[in-house]
Amino acid sequence: MRVLITGARGFVGPYVFDALRGVCGSDIAVIATSKDGGPHPVFRQVEALDVTDKVAVQDAIVRHRPTHIVHLAAVAALGAARADPENTWRIHVQGALNVAHAILEKAPECWLLHVGSGLVYGESAKAGLPLDESALLAPVDDYAVTKAAADLALGALSRRGLKCIRLRPFNHTGPGQTEAFAVPAFAMQIARIEAGLAPPVIRVGNLDAERDFLDARDVANAYARVVLSSSDLAPNTIFNIASGISWRMGNILERLLAQSSVKIATEQDLLRLRPSDLPRIVGDGTRAREQLGWAPIHRFEATLGAVLNDCRARVTQA
Repeated sequence: MRVLITGARGFVGPYVFDALRGVCGSDIAVIATSKDGGPHPVFRQVEALDVTDKVAVQDAIVRHRPTHIVHLAAVAALGAARADPENTWRIHVQGALNVAHAILEKAPECWLLHVGSGLVYGESAKAGLPLDESALLAPVDDYAVTKAAADLALGALSRRGLKCIRLRPFNHTGPGQTEAFAVPAFAMQIARIEAGLAPPVIRVGNLDAERDFLDARDVANAYARVVLSSSDLAPNTIFNIASGISWRMGNILERLLAQSSVKIATEQDLLRLRPSDLPRIVGDGTRAREQLGWAPIHRFEATLGAVLNDCRARVTQA
């Protein structure tokens, strides 16, 4: 197997590398690419590849002849997607199409694992029930709309021979994630307070939103299982990567605060206090369990502790 990863420098890339080695064996060849190349502590070297450059994508596929591509390249955070929607459309949609068309033209036997998002279900979550793969796509923001557009476009290309698996992971976190995401944002505030770099108060907005959270290692394990099982899967199969368990954001913050070495107060910030467009988003991962033999194995409480310890280390090193 020769697995090319796009967006490998992102948060999930190193987890996918470890999962591929663990699930598929150490003799698997992994080609790490990202918009910015260079040395990397996990991959050793990352090749520069801008997925919005059609010619560069074709060249990379011709040179490396991958058997699988794990397409992680994306605008990771909702805020960044909202700030520059044109760029988000270019990366999420045109980037995915560039990869797909290059596969069809240059390496038709290659499998494409498209990493989308559970947020594509959007308004469908308001029913309050766990969402399976048949739920209507009804995204509500630039990030989710562009992820949904790419997801649907690749589904159409599968009818033309593209060997694509469409992955829809729900929220996931772990050490190494940036403060653009809720869990490390909470944890970094706690770490700075513990280090005496900030007053012992965390200002918060609406903490009532509920989300389906996973450890990044479990999500990466699902991707690796798709690579391993691809020959037994039908092209255009869709997998939700989800725990089926909802976590209230306020409860996540409480768990983190309980692990703090100092007493920290919380104060509501009226500027941040707005109701969630989607109060509860929970996924149904039954298909992944049945077809991949996958299930999350990491306790989310332990994941929270690992994120907090990682943030403490980052504050110390700063």
